[in-house]
Amino acid sequence: MHVSKEKEEALRQRMESLGIFEKDIVEKFIRSSGRGGQKVNKTSTCVYLKHIPTNIEVKCQRERYQALNRFLARRILTDKIEKMILGKKSEEQQRIEKIRRQKRKRSKKAKLKILEEKSKHSQKKKERSFRPHPEDLDR
Repeated sequence: MHVSKEKEEALRQRMESLGIFEKDIVEKFIRSSGRGGQKVNKTSTCVYLKHIPTNIEVKCQRERYQALNRFLARRILTDKIEKMILGKKSEEQQRIEKIRRQKRKRSKKAKLKILEEKSKHSQKKKERSFRPHPEDLDR
């Protein structure tokens, strides 16, 4: 497994634009822990990165392949530095927070308000659909 050249190039350009240089990164390879059995115990697929100027550390052992973990670790490091430099939330965090807000339980007051609105709406619909009986019109 290897990352495509386009993705690697895009990451390199992004790192360059943020002022992250390979000479400022300390990279170590560690044996992964957890599931994976013999393969994990024999190879060092976990990647540890430390950005010296910002003192940000990242560890990545998401995948079984060292090359893929190297790419992912650099991407995570770049995200963290970008967040620190720009002082804004990344798009990913904004998306996660939006989902969290959507899933949050409503308060009792909010539930009551919604139920009241629903009952008003249903009342309107009933009134619209009400048609007087033809016998009532003759009187």
